[in-house]
Amino acid sequence: MTFIQELTAGFEANTNAENALYMHNYMRGLFTFYGLKTNDRRVIFKKAYANHKEEIKTDCRNIARTLYTKEKRDYHYCAVEILTKELKKKFLKDDIHLIEFLIINHSWWDTVDTIAKYLVGGYLQQYPEETTMVINHFSNNDNMWLNRTAILFQLGYKRDTNQAILFEQCLKHKDSNEFFIQKAIGWALREYGKTNPEAVREFVTTAALKPLSTREALKNL
Repeated sequence: MTFIQELTAGFEANTNAENALYMHNYMRGLFTFYGLKTNDRRVIFKKAYANHKEEIKTDCRNIARTLYTKEKRDYHYCAVEILTKELKKKFLKDDIHLIEFLIINHSWWDTVDTIAKYLVGGYLQQYPEETTMVINHFSNNDNMWLNRTAILFQLGYKRDTNQAILFEQCLKHKDSNEFFIQKAIGWALREYGKTNPEAVREFVTTAALKPLSTREALKNL
């Protein structure tokens, strides 16, 4: 039995139709679910992971991509978690193509935000020389989720945040009418405000951001 086969068997054995319907509706009908609560899904995932460590370590990229071809949202969460664990500080240069694939397929905030922080953010910490090219590509794309990622990728950087890039991305997208872009701008600024509150206050004062972005940015300042 492969990792995916064991994972599927565990999911199917614990399907909860009532929870699945609630989750489907909560996610605006975009995805179907097995109806597993987060902790239950993680228990099944960790058991299968432990039983197939070598398979995952040697083929994590293909496994993640295969999981992303499946309909149920539960598999997508597992794909992101596998790559977050296995690729940390061990990214290959070409991994950015896989990461972009994950962002633009089955896109919604619940996967994209994790990918932005841990995969894109981690990748660019390992390959900082790629930052300008990657972020320009994401930021100039017509895909809103790539734009959101370009704003959010530094969420875990704290004092290593490149302020110029952060402010540039916020200004570039500040007039967007997309809720998820306005929210991302505010969130990214709020997080950076924990490290450099004065810079964020000054930026928000002069940037003429949308009201939602401004509220989110200054929420804790």
